Amino acid sequence: MRATSVLPPDVPHLDSSRRRLTRTPGPCRGKYMKSPQLPEMATPEVQLNETLAHLKTESEALKSKLEEERAKLHDVELHQVAEKVEGLGQFVMKTRRTLKGHGNKVLCMDWCKDKRRIVSSSQDGKVIVWDAFTTNKEHAVTMPCTWVMACAYAPSGCAVACGGLDNKCSVYPLSLDKNENLAAKKKSVAMHTNYLSACSFTNSDMQILTSSGDGTCALWDVESGQLLQSFHGHAADVLCLDLAPSETGNTFVSGGCDKKANVWDMRSGQCIQSFETHESDINSVRYYPSGDAFASGSDDATCRLYDLRADREVAIYSKESIIFGVSSVDFSLSGRLLFGGYNDYTINVWDVLKGTRVSILFGHENRVSTLRVSPDGTAFCTGSWDHTLRIWA
Repeated sequence: MRATSVLPPDVPHLDSSRRRLTRTPGPCRGKYMKSPQLPEMATPEVQLNETLAHLKTESEALKSKLEEERAKLHDVELHQVAEKVEGLGQFVMKTRRTLKGHGNKVLCMDWCKDKRRIVSSSQDGKVIVWDAFTTNKEHAVTMPCTWVMACAYAPSGCAVACGGLDNKCSVYPLSLDKNENLAAKKKSVAMHTNYLSACSFTNSDMQILTSSGDGTCALWDVESGQLLQSFHGHAADVLCLDLAPSETGNTFVSGGCDKKANVWDMRSGQCIQSFETHESDINSVRYYPSGDAFASGSDDATCRLYDLRADREVAIYSKESIIFGVSSVDFSLSGRLLFGGYNDYTINVWDVLKGTRVSILFGHENRVSTLRVSPDGTAFCTGSWDHTLRIWA
């Protein structure tokens, strides 16, 4: 005998097989047949997704519009303009000095404005001040951590700044007394939430600019340690920075693991130009001597030149035979040569205008990690994972 419902036809009951509210057929059948909709709960999420999708579309449209505008300014290639310029002959550069004293990989170095002294930092936790003429060590500081990834000489030559895995930038005043304990005079200036990747004094000893693995750059007051300005815009670790060369320069460029090179206004903290043509991390950026362009070196095995007035990339320095990344770049004083330190232990020298390689230098026994041209342009210094620094001229 079939069971029949004892409920009147218009009373709702729970159908156990479907676990939802139904009604036995009756004059109003169908009223409860569909599962109830919950528009109030779903709406905010749907709206958020729609807004995000709309913003992404708008962002992509603006990007392509920007590329179109940049393409309009692209009337001629740099190497075409340089065709009439006389080529550079082969020239000989050799290692003139080798600085030995670090117990591990050399990670960073900087020249003093006196064109003679050099500061270097290493994975051994030491920061050493050298006399590049005599190769003597003038000062040595042992940091509280290994991997001292950044160091810089103050414009006056009276202090050095350094930092790394301690997330700090510390400033050490230098004195004529070589036996003085520098660590006792240490001043912690900058504090990031991740490793310090680069630091540079501005045009005075009183302010210092830092970049970090926390994705930011920051400007600090040396005396008080106060944060003056922070720069947010990279989507990953910032690996390098360089200040515009002019005395009144209020801009700097940074590069990072998001493959972007950003130009910043130091006063407003705003990113004023951004370039994203590299295919891997940007390890080094350096302004052209006039300040109207900058070069970058990347793990994609290329160096690139960006013109700030044309707002675009104007040259790529690469060869099919070069497959290792570029760790560091710098210009000659005239701006005609671009030096690149590579992970295959070599230094490649490029003709900036013609885009051709004019020389390749061998000497280091491990990857070249840092490269800087001296302030008077007569030599350049490289640091390497082979624990040494070399002066080339």
